Amino acid sequence: MPVITEPKIISGNANRPLATAIARRMSMHRGMSVGLVDARVERFNDQEIFVEVFENVRGEDMFIVQSTSNPANDNLMELLIITDALRRSSAARITAVIPYFGYARQDRRSKARTPISAKLVANLITEAGIDRVLTLDLHAAQIQGFFDIPVDNLYAAPIFALDIEHNFRNRMDELMIVSPDVGGVARARELAKRINAPLAIVDKRREKAGEVAGMTVIGEVTGKTCIIVDDMCDTAGTLCKAAEVLMEAGATEVHSYITHGVLSGPAVERISKSVMKNLVITDSIEPTAAVKACANIRIVPTAPMFAQAILNTWNGTSVSSLFETDTLVPIYEGLYTRG
Repeated sequence: MPVITEPKIISGNANRPLATAIARRMSMHRGMSVGLVDARVERFNDQEIFVEVFENVRGEDMFIVQSTSNPANDNLMELLIITDALRRSSAARITAVIPYFGYARQDRRSKARTPISAKLVANLITEAGIDRVLTLDLHAAQIQGFFDIPVDNLYAAPIFALDIEHNFRNRMDELMIVSPDVGGVARARELAKRINAPLAIVDKRREKAGEVAGMTVIGEVTGKTCIIVDDMCDTAGTLCKAAEVLMEAGATEVHSYITHGVLSGPAVERISKSVMKNLVITDSIEPTAAVKACANIRIVPTAPMFAQAILNTWNGTSVSSLFETDTLVPIYEGLYTRG
C-alpha cells in the first residue's frame, strides 16, 4: 500500500516565529499537531554553518521556511545547506518557502559590468536540489523565469485589501491608492481595483542612486486619505518624502501598505517622525525590537496564507486561488470583518 506522508516544516534562523506560526495554522487546518522538524542550524567558531536534522525525513514532502533577509548571505547559505542535508537524507520533495526573496532588486544589468545577482541566486537554489519555490511579492515578477523549477509567487494585495476594508470600512469613498513611483503602478492598480478606489502616482527623479532630487504628484489627492502601496521599504527615505509631498498636495491623511519591511539604517526613526499616520507591513521579515516598538508601524500576519499555500502544494490543489480576497476571508476568519 502507498505511504501517505504529511507535509513537514523545517526552519532556518531567518524567521522562526513565522515558521512556528505557519505550523500552528497548519495544525488547525489538519486537525492534528504539525510541528517544526527537530533540527539544529548553528555556526562554528569561524561562522561556518552546520545543520543536523534529528528526525527521519526519508520519502517526506519537506518545506523549508527561510527568508533571505538581513544577513542575506548567511540566510541564503542556511537555506542551501538545509536543502543539502534534506536531499542527502532522501527527502522526496523539497519546497523552499521564501517569504522575502533577497537579491530581487538585482534583476537586470543597470549599467555595464554589473551582475544579475537574482539569476545567480536562482541558479544556486536550483542546483542545491530544491524542487519548487513559494515566495511573496517578488520585486520583479519576471524573476520567476530565472528558475528552471516551478515558482509560486503569492501576493500581499488580497491581505491588504481585507485589512483596508476592515480598518477604513466607514470611509472607503475617501481612499486614494498611491504608487510611490512609476515602476510600481501595476502593483498599486491591482490593489486599487480590489477595493474600487482611484489611483495616483508620485513621480520621482533621481540625480544618483539613493538620492531623490524631486517628486511630483500625478492625480488629484485633495481631501483624500492616501494609501501608498509598494513591495518593500528599506531606509524609508523615499516613502517618508512621498508622504510629505502628498500632504502638501492636499491629502488629509497618508498611510502606507508595504509587503516587505526591510527597514534598515534610519528607517524606523524616520517613520516615527514622519507625517505618515501608519505603516502596515507583513511579517515576511522578522521584525526587530525597534520595529515592534514603533507606534505607527503595524504588522499583518502572512502565516494563514502561507499555511494554506503549503497545504495546497502538498495535496496538489490550486495555489493561485489564494490570489483572490474572497478565498482569504475564511482563512483570516476572526482577524478581519468586511463591510
